[in-house]
Amino acid sequence: MGITDCHVHINPYWEMRPEALALLGHRDPATRRYVDEPRAFLEYLDRAGVERAVLVNYVAPQVIGYTEAANSFASQYAKADPRRLLPTGGIRPDHPDPATEVRHLVRDLGLRALKLHPPHQLFRPNAYVDGGAGTLPELYGACEREGLPIIFHTGTSVFPGARNRFADPMFVEDVAVDFPKLTIVLAHGGRPLWTAAATFLVRRFPNVWLELSGIPPARLLESFPSLSKLADRVLFGTDWPGPGVPEMRANFDAFRALGLPEELQRRILEENPLRVFPANGAR
Repeated sequence: MGITDCHVHINPYWEMRPEALALLGHRDPATRRYVDEPRAFLEYLDRAGVERAVLVNYVAPQVIGYTEAANSFASQYAKADPRRLLPTGGIRPDHPDPATEVRHLVRDLGLRALKLHPPHQLFRPNAYVDGGAGTLPELYGACEREGLPIIFHTGTSVFPGARNRFADPMFVEDVAVDFPKLTIVLAHGGRPLWTAAATFLVRRFPNVWLELSGIPPARLLESFPSLSKLADRVLFGTDWPGPGVPEMRANFDAFRALGLPEELQRRILEENPLRVFPANGAR
């Protein structure tokens, strides 16, 4: 089946604010080349032993600089090899017509998931419960109807301007309750402050997945002592080339070094990603 890296940053670096670019690996010319040349990135995946990569893009002009142009970028980039490159896009949480936009992202651009980043987009995922962010239910409902997974950033962010009060995964609980057929991925597993909350949500809701990117693999069992029991709904990603993240192969080698049974490793690295991001794109 092959390994899927469920969280990779191949982003339009030219849209990034200088202070954000200074933290991401795209300031390095060698890494920047992978953004400019998809074939070079595919060769990098080959060297890392990775079959597929989820290309995480989103819309966050206030903090990072990404606009809706990131969606077209991700869509076009993935055309270099749609089997191996899985484009993710974004939407403003206050979009006036999210249903139409989600249909466009899925049907016209072929995006495989939606990324929402509360600390960078400065919103609370369940704000609609209190009467705020009025179009969020339409957004979640559209993704549920289209079978489009939502990847929520959970856990802290060190980027200038990020508001970490929005990063608690418990804000996603209402979404899981109100939209039970929506596939929800908790990126970064609430690291480092809310890993127990993320674990609770995965145990409680069959539509919620735990994604382990951005956590040093050697510390995963410290952060998630019951990882083996959760393996049916765990995804692994590297967050490469995020701040302080080592090379992709080193990440996977460190994950294997945890000593989890081969069956569980295969489930997390190969089988589970195919359930969230099917090989043929069918939902």
